[in-house]
Amino acid sequence: MKTNIFPAIKLTIVTLIFFGVVYPAMIWAIAQLAPNNGQGKVINADDKKYYANVGQKFTEDKFFWSRPSAVEYNAAGSGGSNKGPSNPEYLGIVQARIDTFLVHNPGIDKKDIPVELVTASGSGLDPDISPKAAWVQVKRIAAVRKASEDKIMELVNANTEKPLAGMFGPGKVNVLSLNLALEKL
Repeated sequence: MKTNIFPAIKLTIVTLIFFGVVYPAMIWAIAQLAPNNGQGKVINADDKKYYANVGQKFTEDKFFWSRPSAVEYNAAGSGGSNKGPSNPEYLGIVQARIDTFLVHNPGIDKKDIPVELVTASGSGLDPDISPKAAWVQVKRIAAVRKASEDKIMELVNANTEKPLAGMFGPGKVNVLSLNLALEKL
């Protein structure tokens, strides 16, 4: 037994030191090379501090709506709903989101609602929507803000991030950045 216990204790100590000290220090050092020293993309507006990489809740008709969150936009713990597409409770939640969207966006057909506006992401904190998800909300926002749809559409297009190198991944719109730009109109 002595031949096994001492190597196990040594391995435990080495593992604790590596994963408790060395590895976190390496990750911290790598993060210092990232923009904003790994603190995320911070946006300061109206004496408030926002994080652009974390989804925000926008429910007023004058703003672009974010993707729904299974964790109510609580960045302390991310997570999905863990309910499958055949789960009756999940289907009821999605249908309620569709109904709410249609009430607030008259004239939009159910088939024209992008899926990310009625389903939560895997993390529940997705800060982006597709350009199509932003475009489908333009009519509502223009009516509420008494602005031209063309002006709101220009704002969406100006805040659309193109795919990486023009071909990797989809285009996306950061909802927080778009809503802050909308407030400046």
